This record gives sequence, C-alpha cells and structure tokens, in this order.
Amino acid sequence: MNKQIINLLFIIAICFVAYILFRNLDFKEGMTTDSSNLSGNTNTPSTPTSLSTSNGVAGGAQNYAANIKSMTIKNQDMLLITKYRHDYENAILNLDDLINTIMLQTALSVDASKPMASIEKLAKLESARTALNNVMKFVDSSK
Repeated sequence: MNKQIINLLFIIAICFVAYILFRNLDFKEGMTTDSSNLSGNTNTPSTPTSLSTSNGVAGGAQNYAANIKSMTIKNQDMLLITKYRHDYENAILNLDDLINTIMLQTALSVDASKPMASIEKLAKLESARTALNNVMKFVDSSK
C-alpha cells in the first residue's frame, strides 16, 4: 500500500509540474500570423511573410518603401557626406589605386596552367572598380 501511495504522489507531482509548465508557455495555434509584424512599427523592412495582409504583397509596399526611405535618411545623417566629402573622396581614390595595383599584380602573375583563375580575379577587381566609380559619383552628387 505504501508503494502505491508513493507512485500516486509521483504521478500527481508530474501532472502538477506539467500543468504549471504548459500554463506559462505561450502557444499559438497553427495557421495564425504574428500581428506585431503587420503593424509596421518596426524599423526594419518587412519580410515577404509579414506582408501577407488582406491586400496581398502589394498591400505592404507603401510601408516597405517608407521603411527604406527612413533607413536611407538615417544612413545619410550618420555619414555626414557634405562635411566629410573630401575625406571620403580621398579614401575612394586610394581604394581605386589599390585595386589598380592588385590588378597589375594579377595580370603579371598569371599561371599558365590555370589562367582562368587570374582572369576571374581580374573580372572581380574590375567590378569592384566600377562599384567604386559609382560610389564616387554618389558622393559627388550629394550636396
């Protein structure tokens, strides 16, 4: 009889712990969405899954565009392009010189057995130089 009481107490204790555990956990039923992502209160752009409103993906396009504009303004305020334009231009020009010297090194050290590796590296460096030119145009156009 004593073992049966102890077993019964263990079962009751386990049920009580399970009750407390499951009562304090926040469960969501399937096929529900998190309404906090749909409100647009976050500072980051919405993900495609959080844009599934009654209007579809296009229904969140206005909030998405506003979030991107907000991040752009925040970045412009942080960079202070007009104040540090000269420093940014010097950094970009120095990076351009660095890319040119690396391109020259790569062109002069092509491995005859694997020339494609050097050619691919040159192509990547050329795209980096094009990106730097675009950055320079952006810095020059900022007022």
